[in-house]
Amino acid sequence: MTRAPSQSAADAILVEGQTCRRLARADNAAVLIDGQAYYLALLEAFRSACCRIMIVGWDFDPRLRLVPDDEATELRRLLPALVAAHRRLHVHILVWDIAPLYGPSGTVESLLNRDWQHDDRIHFRFDGNHPSGASHHEKIVCVDDSLAFVGGIDLTTCRWDTPRHDAADLRRMSTSGEPYEPVHDLQMAVSGEAARAVAEVAHERWADASGETLSPCPSRGDIWPASAGTWLAGVPVGLARTRPRQAHTPGAAEIAALNDAALSAATRSLYIETQYLTASRIVDRLVELLERDDPPEVVIVIWAAALGWIERFAMGSNRERALRRLAHADHGGRLRVYNLTARGRPDQEVTLHAKLIVVDDRFVRVGSSNLNNRSLGLDTECDLAVEAVDAAGRSAIAALRETLLAEHLGCSSDDVRRAIEDDGLIGAIERLDAQKGLDPRPSRLRPHALDPTGGPTVPIPGTALLDPAEPIDLDHLARTLRHRLTSE
Repeated sequence: MTRAPSQSAADAILVEGQTCRRLARADNAAVLIDGQAYYLALLEAFRSACCRIMIVGWDFDPRLRLVPDDEATELRRLLPALVAAHRRLHVHILVWDIAPLYGPSGTVESLLNRDWQHDDRIHFRFDGNHPSGASHHEKIVCVDDSLAFVGGIDLTTCRWDTPRHDAADLRRMSTSGEPYEPVHDLQMAVSGEAARAVAEVAHERWADASGETLSPCPSRGDIWPASAGTWLAGVPVGLARTRPRQAHTPGAAEIAALNDAALSAATRSLYIETQYLTASRIVDRLVELLERDDPPEVVIVIWAAALGWIERFAMGSNRERALRRLAHADHGGRLRVYNLTARGRPDQEVTLHAKLIVVDDRFVRVGSSNLNNRSLGLDTECDLAVEAVDAAGRSAIAALRETLLAEHLGCSSDDVRRAIEDDGLIGAIERLDAQKGLDPRPSRLRPHALDPTGGPTVPIPGTALLDPAEPIDLDHLARTLRHRLTSE
């Protein structure tokens, strides 16, 4: 059993075999903020590939342009061009089998059209190896098994944006030519041993879906994209998964264990960006934090909107019930919840698709998993996490949080750092937000109304079928329903 260096068995968050599958060294690591930064780094990496490009996604749209105004970066043009230019390069694309019906691309025709897949070194598969009602939700790209990207951003439509989240940005156009709202998201890049650990996960997914075993690519140390910069170098990175249990496998719940350990470890501050907040075990941990004698500050940035009636019912309504419970537990005034709004349109919410947890200056987790029940037991997920082992690590984690808050508050990272030093996390946000009337760069953090007494605090009965914490045994459910109907 491996733990992060300089951490004792008692206090380490990342423990191999418990809260992560692997704890592997990254030669370089960076957190790419928003789609523009990710897609630029990805384009650099693709152009340097010589062995294998592997894309594992919840959704995939071959019409996506990595640079909005550059036709040559459209995936259905770019990938065949790269294969033609490098005679040993293979491209493997693995997509959730329900994505053409449920995902935003809706590109059944484009995916099945062989015009852009005519080269036999472009391999495309749909992955249906999951329980009923589950999704393959990972967003992974591996290049030559030596560079990996893991996070919340699929290679699909309506994911590109800049950190400005400008309501008037005309480059934000869907693959079908329609404008879409600003979107905030994150992706982590790693190289070296950590990238090979991610590649192993991608290879296993490919083998499960296709029956084909992929040979590892030779290791490369010259593949890091310059545009990504370096956030940390030579750092241990934990890889955590959710794998639903099936007849042939017990599954994996490292992400659930990692969330529990990370949240429980918070002493001074907890910063979360999340699309959803409905997981009962997450809410339980947050309540425990807020009910401590000396609770940490808890700041949560959430997406208030929801797409479709199912999400509004199962995710939106239950999120509000969870927030009421948190507000009721917040006896010390240590909780703040915000929504993110577009630059130039304070009435327009930014689609918040990020999945981030930052604990003190000690720990950060970025990945595909949401803070809902299904991400902890039903869907296929992959997250990367870093636990600081020295002053450089703590400084880098603090700097990431400061950069994100600076983006959201319309100020500089130095402004955020100084304000946190003076006033703590909540005090810094409120002080910098109060200055927006004097600054042409307005804050885009809008307080989310919290009402500890305005309604129920438990999930809506029956919504566990829409946001289940584990695979549903449909045969058992049918037998139970039949028994109840016949006994009434």
